[in-house]
Amino acid sequence: MKTPQFALNSKCGTPPPRSGEYGMATVLFIALLAIMMILVTAETRSLIELRRDLKLMEKHQIQRLNGPPNKTQTNALANAKVNAQSKTIATAVRP
Repeated sequence: MKTPQFALNSKCGTPPPRSGEYGMATVLFIALLAIMMILVTAETRSLIELRRDLKLMEKHQIQRLNGPPNKTQTNALANAKVNAQSKTIATAVRP
């Protein structure tokens, strides 16, 4: 009694896949890997850009919060100095 060749090579009695099917699975696997690599590269590039923008915004915010340079004064500082001088003059004039 002869048994069919595919029954000896398979676990469940179904014929094994042909070699062309293995080739197609390999092509699909490589294509999925390529797509994943493209996505990882794009995300890495955007993270680098975001980090650069964040550093620039942080630098600008630090400069803004530290105040203006010594050469220029804001109106609030100038008004405070004028008000302080006028009060000292007013108290000096009053006996």
